[in-house]
Formats: sequence, structure tokens, C-alpha cells
Amino acid sequence: MRRLPPLSALRAFEAAARHLSFKRAAEELAVTPTAISHQVRQLEDHLGLALFARGPRQVALTAAGAHLHPVLMDGFDAFAQAIAALAPRGGRRVVTLSATVAFTAKRLATRVEAFRLAHPDLDLRLLATDDPVDLRAGEADAAVRYGLGSYPGLVSEPLIDDRFAPVCSPRLGLTGPGELAGQALIHAEWRHPTPDTPTWRLWARQAGRADLDVEAGPRFTDDSHAIQAAVAGQGVALVSLTLAAAELAAGLLVSPFGPTLAGRRFDLVYPPAARDGEAVAALRGWLEAVLG
Repeated sequence: MRRLPPLSALRAFEAAARHLSFKRAAEELAVTPTAISHQVRQLEDHLGLALFARGPRQVALTAAGAHLHPVLMDGFDAFAQAIAALAPRGGRRVVTLSATVAFTAKRLATRVEAFRLAHPDLDLRLLATDDPVDLRAGEADAAVRYGLGSYPGLVSEPLIDDRFAPVCSPRLGLTGPGELAGQALIHAEWRHPTPDTPTWRLWARQAGRADLDVEAGPRFTDDSHAIQAAVAGQGVALVSLTLAAAELAAGLLVSPFGPTLAGRRFDLVYPPAARDGEAVAALRGWLEAVLG
């Protein structure tokens, strides 16, 4: 006979620990923050341990909370997977992959037919957003994320190591970096830049081009728009070669000179309990085929 705390208390704690917020946990579970607080307190009373260190505006896990949380996360993920596997198959199964807006537009949207042919019984849903979705809450089956490859509590599999280089329309006829001085430099802005972010400033430093005005030129908040501006001959863009791959292959863009800069990495990311599931297997196989 298992002696377990109430399931509602365990769910409340898991959500609050995942978000580190009683308010966001309440929004996820469609209850009030007071209810979350009460259920967490009930669990703490049952265990005789404090699971959260409560501050005036935030909460943090105690050592006991940090020990319990991953166990519960894996357990709830396993519940969800098992229940999904038993669900009636009367309707068509939809598999959701989240990715950034630019990656979806430039690398995925034109390849959906390959998924349909490989998995005629599944419907692919592409969720394009630049904000990370909550994979453990079921907002998507998996995601393509761009970063350093570290996603706590999730499995990540490398897809592409990104590189950045100057690209432009072949109509500009550029052959060397010395010709950049007469061209507009097109910037694709980063949401969270760091000192090693591939920008025109970093490129000019590595290229030894102190003469360039690396702050001037049009700026775009979406990489796709920067690529389109370069295709239209509006200047030279420093962009991801991964995102500009189709235009480079078609000859709409050329990368006439270096140096190239290291970007970050595209990873397939998903909850541990989904590792052997049908959705992740289908998405993994499709991405390997269309990105290889």
C-alpha cells in the first residue's frame, strides 16, 4: 500500500517548481495562486520539510524541493506519455514542432511534404515562435532551439552548428572585403546579444577592417527580412548561413569572402519521457532528412 500525498498537491508543487512561480503555476492549472500555495503547504506538512524558500516577490527551491522536483517531472511526463498511447485513435494524430519564426520559414515550411510522405498517418503542426514553449506542459511535442545546447530537464540532440558570414546579391559584383566601404551593412538584431555574438563589429575585428562603420546600415529584428533585403541588392548582410542556405544554393545570394564567424547550435529538444515516443521519432527522422 503506497502512502503518497494527494495528487493535487504533487501537481501544484511540480508546476510551481518548474516555473519558480506560484502565479504561473496557477495559470497553468487554472486555479488561484492561493490554491497553489495551500496545496504546496499541504505537501510540506505531509513531508515535514520545506520545499520552497519564500521571498517577498519570488520563491526558490530548497535542497529537499530540488531533490523531489525532477522525480515528479519525470513521473508526470511518463503519465502523459502512457495516457496518450492509450487514447482512442479515431481522429488523426497531430505532431507539433516548435521552432523560431526564421527557422520555420527558411528551413522547415518548404519541407513539410517530406514529412507527409514519410508519415501519412500523422499531421505535422509547425508552431513558429521566438519564445521558448513549455514542452513539459505539452505545448509542443518537441522544439528546435538555438543556443549553447544546455536545456535543464530536457533532452537535446545536436542538429546544426551554425556559421555566419557576409552575403549579398551577385549583382553587386563584390569580390573582396575592401569593397564593403561603399555598401550598406545590413544587420540582423539579436534579442540577447553577448560579447561573442556574430555582429558586424565582431566580423570587422576578425577581418582587420577598422575602417568600417559597423553601426551604420538598416536593421531587422527578423533574420528572414535581413536575408530578403540582401537578395534585393540592398546591401551586404551578416547572417546565418543555415538560414540563408536556400538562397545561396539557388544563386540568389553569394558569400564572396570571409571570415566566417561561429554562431550557436540548433538542437532538437524534448522531455525525457518522450525519447522513445512516436512523435519524437517521426520529427527526428524528418529533420535529419531535410537538414542533412
